[in-house]
Amino acid sequence: MSERLFVISAPSGAGKTSLVKALLQRLPGLRVSTSHTTRPPRPNEQDGREYYFVSPAQFQQLVDEQAFLEHAQVFDNFYGTSLGQLREKLAAGHDVILEIDWQGARQVRAALPGCCTIFILPPSLPALKARLNGRATDSAAVIARRLADAVADMSHWQEFDYVVVNDDFDRAVDELAAIIQGAGDAFRADRADLTPVLANLLEFPTP
Repeated sequence: MSERLFVISAPSGAGKTSLVKALLQRLPGLRVSTSHTTRPPRPNEQDGREYYFVSPAQFQQLVDEQAFLEHAQVFDNFYGTSLGQLREKLAAGHDVILEIDWQGARQVRAALPGCCTIFILPPSLPALKARLNGRATDSAAVIARRLADAVADMSHWQEFDYVVVNDDFDRAVDELAAIIQGAGDAFRADRADLTPVLANLLEFPTP
């Protein structure tokens, strides 16, 4: 099967969802695997579009049935990728994107080592905080927690094949498209120009 699976992860507020939406418009053959979650829907979300919203009991039943390719707890909620849904999309001839956190990405990489993994970084911590504040859907306490957890999430960037810095939205979409089309060597995770960005984000000294 020539179809490929692309795993895209990012800290909360890095712009992953908006980038993926733009990418789908750019590359119409792509599909997104819709995750299941136990978190309540936000006002602009619909069941079956952004997520399949299920109760904790329903989620646990799916875990027991081994229905998930991966599942993880993020903050106080659970998220999981339907194995059946993924197989259907790949069998239909589509490349598929999974929007999941680094924990899920690690599980997918172990189960399907041929997948391509991409991590999205914000340009700076102040930019990330501004984006989280701009959502107007979370309380100040939740935003503070998400910002603190973002640093821990970003520390896993080296586990990914590629890294895209979302400092310019259109350029980030271009870079994601290049990776998916097999022309992303310039955006590999081991490139030198990531060092100053990561020194700012993770607060470690630049060598």
